[in-house]
Amino acid sequence: MALPFARSLWLCRWGAKQLGVAAVEARRGISFKLEEKTAHSSLALFKGDTGVKYGMVGLEPTKVALNVERFREWAVVLADTAVTSGRHYWEVTVKRSQQFRIGVADVDMSRDSCIGVDDRSWVFTYAQHKWHTMLAKEKAPVEGIGQPEKVGLLLEYEAQKLSLVDVSRVAVVHTLQTDFRGPVVPAFALWDGELLTHSGLEVPEGL
Repeated sequence: MALPFARSLWLCRWGAKQLGVAAVEARRGISFKLEEKTAHSSLALFKGDTGVKYGMVGLEPTKVALNVERFREWAVVLADTAVTSGRHYWEVTVKRSQQFRIGVADVDMSRDSCIGVDDRSWVFTYAQHKWHTMLAKEKAPVEGIGQPEKVGLLLEYEAQKLSLVDVSRVAVVHTLQTDFRGPVVPAFALWDGELLTHSGLEVPEGL
């Protein structure tokens, strides 16, 4: 009788562990890299395509592979993984950048536009030491956050929400109501410095 009992106990523990793993996986957001073929010629990717840096001159357009996916007018790059459901969380480390935008965009947004300019992208923008939301060129101020070294983004697809998260307090600073109609991808724009992305993270407790 001892062996069956021990095996039963082991199976119970194994099952509990598997449920715990499944729960963690359910809380974990998308894992992505930046898609080089979408990056404007002024942007360079680094650290395994998880970071992007701005160059005032950038690459000569003639030396950049031609494709219809590349942003032609604005310093924008998109991630390589689309979202169609669920809750997802990722973070962005800001290095020496005083002007950037972070958010999500339709996978097929115009490559002649910039995120935040049209109505198919939803972003938080930082410029002149202030945060704003931005949609279709319309800005609204975001209070309660300065210039942190790292910020988080929480995407809730079914709830149609994108939130800016203060990583130091693990608290939502501002939520932007969205209008998703199809797949969206993490999107980034910058005009100085560097941004480093951290994805594949669990949604923090309490968010």
